Amino acid sequence: MDPNEEVRELRARVGELEQRVEHLRVSRRVLMNLLEKVEREKVALVRKLEKENIRLQRDNTKFAKWLLLKNREIIELQERMEDTEKKA
Repeated sequence: MDPNEEVRELRARVGELEQRVEHLRVSRRVLMNLLEKVEREKVALVRKLEKENIRLQRDNTKFAKWLLLKNREIIELQERMEDTEKKA
């Protein structure tokens, strides 16, 4: 093989490898951007779910208090009815 031809082939190979390296760099940047985006979305979703959880716990507490109040009212009414029946 002619030394000039060998140099041309090696230069062409170097050019190909440089292009592959550049493509890999671009691919890495794209992947890193995607990972950052996914991480931001995950953090936002976790925050949203935490807020929703707090709201649900608050609503649940309110509902439990309301149920207790209504249960007391029912018991008081039942006691009144029993007292009325005993007097009659």
